[in-house]
Amino acid sequence: MDLTAAGFIGAIGNTPLIRLRVASEETGCEILGKAEFMNPGGSVKDRAAAAIVADAEQRGELAPGGAVVEGTAGNTGIGLAHVCRARGYRCIIVMPDNQSPEKYQLLHMLGAEVHAVPTVPYSNPNQYQKVAQRLAAAIPGAVWSNQFDNRANRAAHARTTGPEIWQQTGGTLDAFVAACGTGGTFAGVTEFLKSRNPAVRCVLADPPGSSLYAWARTGTLQATGTGSITEGIGIGRVTANLQDTSLDDAVHVEDSDTVRWVYRLLNEEGLFLGSTSGINVAAAVRVARELGPGHTIVTVLCDGGAKYRSRLYNREWLSGKGLAGSIPPGGDELRAPLASVLLS
Repeated sequence: MDLTAAGFIGAIGNTPLIRLRVASEETGCEILGKAEFMNPGGSVKDRAAAAIVADAEQRGELAPGGAVVEGTAGNTGIGLAHVCRARGYRCIIVMPDNQSPEKYQLLHMLGAEVHAVPTVPYSNPNQYQKVAQRLAAAIPGAVWSNQFDNRANRAAHARTTGPEIWQQTGGTLDAFVAACGTGGTFAGVTEFLKSRNPAVRCVLADPPGSSLYAWARTGTLQATGTGSITEGIGIGRVTANLQDTSLDDAVHVEDSDTVRWVYRLLNEEGLFLGSTSGINVAAAVRVARELGPGHTIVTVLCDGGAKYRSRLYNREWLSGKGLAGSIPPGGDELRAPLASVLLS
């Protein structure tokens, strides 16, 4: 069997499902995480980035020497920067100025042109997605990838991520749980799973400040809470990718639970992951407890933790957010004995 991948793009996808031992044992269910942090660009957004560029090429909108412009909280930009380098395009990224410093640094290292803009609501004409749209229109040969409303994003997950999950579980999963940023991952996976078994329960995980929890429950967009430390998820509108999604329920997850699970995944499973993975696992555990023992729940481990070192993995930063108390025992304590020996 030839296991050679055709470059960066060929290495995207076919990520494993990881059994989360502690979460599974505590709930009596099988809780499995789709290891999207193992994509070559480090996140689930590699799938959307490659699909959006391929779609623009196929439609003749992106020609050799052209440019790709995107408004992103980071991971899609990182995926696009990789894909553009591989395909020979200029990559221009517009980001809100409240993202982790590591994301900006990585994008610069990948050769992207990065423009940080003030963080404002989507209704503001200077919101980062709208700035990206105007910028693309002003640059000859440029396309706006428009990850939020470009259905090539959703289609990529219906074509790849969903079928992979179905095959890896032998079609025996009872629920799929994930947060939404663009809605592409959740909607695409849900579309495929429901096409195979309408009884698969598809549940949206939502952070404070987002309007999707209320929308899923009541059909009305209304923010629950005031804001979150999570990056790239939780929005105030229904994107084109999320429209007409057959979701069954939503779970509101406070930042304290997200932080607790991020650190539990690190301390107890050895998984160094970002905040979206934390909220996804927290929500999957809640769904598992609602369903009862003996069920199989799949969620998404979206990206690694390296991009969040200065924030999510910084006790001082978490203290400033009132979240240091959410760090469970087992982190600093594991390092203390060795440190004391070295300093004695």
